[in-house]
Amino acid sequence: MADSHQVLLITFTGPGPARAAYREALDLPGLRQAAILERSAEGLLDVPESHVRGAGKRAAGGGLVGGLIGLLGGPLGVLFGSAAGAALGGAVENRELLEGGAGLIMLSSRIDEGAALLVVDLEEAGPGPGDEVARRHGGTLERVPEEEFAARVRAAEEAAGD
Repeated sequence: MADSHQVLLITFTGPGPARAAYREALDLPGLRQAAILERSAEGLLDVPESHVRGAGKRAAGGGLVGGLIGLLGGPLGVLFGSAAGAALGGAVENRELLEGGAGLIMLSSRIDEGAALLVVDLEEAGPGPGDEVARRHGGTLERVPEEEFAARVRAAEEAAGD
């Protein structure tokens, strides 16, 4: 089976199993990002754990490239080039994080008081590993193709903007 970009939404009745499943999900093949959303008994939403594969690489890479280009301008050029490159790389990462945050906000309405949701974005070769994480920790799994999930997020953003 060819890899497919999926978003796994695994619902749990409490935070303990969600956190255990999160730790296990970090080792899933093809993982891109994962996050836990929890709602307290008082109704407060929290994101106690999140992981983005490669976070910080764009800012560091931009700083390195900017610094190398800045070598042409001497020590001051390296300083300014590194700063400019890191800022540009950081801006790209910030935009991606904001888009991910919109997805988490959209999902928040699905979480009952005292419950938790594990969101896993990954390239799957097959459903077995993700299914096993959900089963082993007592979660209810919904698998959504990434394109469909992105369309849901865009629709929610547009509805919120009206």
